[in-house]
Amino acid sequence: MASNKQTKKRTILGQDPEVLVAALANIISWLVSTFAPSLLPHLLPTSPEEEPVDVGISGTASEESRTRCISIGRPGGMEQLRLVALKEGICAVGYNVRHVSAPPYTPPDYRLPADCVVVKNEAFSVNYADCTIRWGLYESAKKLVGYPIVPGFDVAGTVESVPEDSDVCDRNLAVGDRVFGCTLFGAYSTRILIPKIQLRKIPDCIDTFAKAAAFPAVSLTALYALHLAGYFPINSGGGGRNQFKNRSILIHSAAGGVGSFLVQMSRILDLFVVGVVGTSSKVADAQSLGCDVVIDKSTQDLWSAAEEASPNGYSTIMDANGVSTIGESYDHLAPSGRLVVFGFHSNLPIGSAMLSPIEWLRMAKKVAVMPKFDAMDLVVSNKSILGFNLSFFADEVEILSDMFDQVLQWIEGGKLKCPRVVEMPMANIADAHTLLQSGKSIGKIVLTTKSV
Repeated sequence: MASNKQTKKRTILGQDPEVLVAALANIISWLVSTFAPSLLPHLLPTSPEEEPVDVGISGTASEESRTRCISIGRPGGMEQLRLVALKEGICAVGYNVRHVSAPPYTPPDYRLPADCVVVKNEAFSVNYADCTIRWGLYESAKKLVGYPIVPGFDVAGTVESVPEDSDVCDRNLAVGDRVFGCTLFGAYSTRILIPKIQLRKIPDCIDTFAKAAAFPAVSLTALYALHLAGYFPINSGGGGRNQFKNRSILIHSAAGGVGSFLVQMSRILDLFVVGVVGTSSKVADAQSLGCDVVIDKSTQDLWSAAEEASPNGYSTIMDANGVSTIGESYDHLAPSGRLVVFGFHSNLPIGSAMLSPIEWLRMAKKVAVMPKFDAMDLVVSNKSILGFNLSFFADEVEILSDMFDQVLQWIEGGKLKCPRVVEMPMANIADAHTLLQSGKSIGKIVLTTKSV
């Protein structure tokens, strides 16, 4: 009889061997970039699917038919973000379509299965997860894809190919339809094979592909976080979890990608929203999204202001910061409150394009001081901590599909608006990663593919 018990992961000096390999790879990149930049091309692994010529723009039909993508050959610095052309007939693919091909690429002679379409991708968003993929620190990327990898989750473009047996197309998608959705990696590409269940037609109220690409991953992350908090699905009375009197929710990074949708959805669900931002330049954006109170950490004491805004604590706190706030977030929950964790941004470098040996030591120190929570204290304090990562949801796409339908309904009803979008050409991927790592970005960074 098969056992579901997981084997304990081996460690070296108490560390995950894969993390040590990633650290070594990044340190090599830093050393070469700093002291011998002429040697950087030798750190760029290639794959047999790549066209063995320089990526150019000829404008010919042959060039147009070839997929271009951003490939990361191994963990490292910005040099690993390579814009490459793939051989004729090959496109990017996520890890949950292994019945076609293992990621990141299809074979040139693949047969399009009944549950998938090929999308000519016009725009994709950049998420902080993509930076951690490049560093070699994103667990699902390491475990389910490996390297090389084409990162990215959000796509927006037109349907280019549908299955020969179009009668089984349960989403009624046709060639030429404008669509947006999520892929489980592979979005940094001009062409991608993707399951139909992960796509929706772009509503008329979204007028550009760039805006469409700003919605899927962050809106689904936000809605699933609110599901864990007990506010979704909406009950017959019009709200979720309305048996609890405390309706206060505190949202860290309220003007960011996920935060901007958490704020809007919390307003839809009739919660009292306290948003936290890191700089004064983000206050107006958080207010426009619907925060009842905005706390500016750069000018206010965060937790004093949080206590003033909701003296009885919070029914829910949304925290993707990690070590810098997670302990106090837990302490500021009300009885029966839920801390929902979906990231650890403060554990990672801010403003550092390259991970030097010093950065790795800083990260190790942060991990060492991360708060540890006692299961007995959860019971005694009557509090909950829940965490998730949607990139592991390959077997739960129906749940996300239902949530995507709800997101689409709110968009079409004018209840969800697109956050601020910073638009860049695909070739400027390194600039996009630099801006995201700086911590100064507001809303979503979206790259368009027309220029490649």
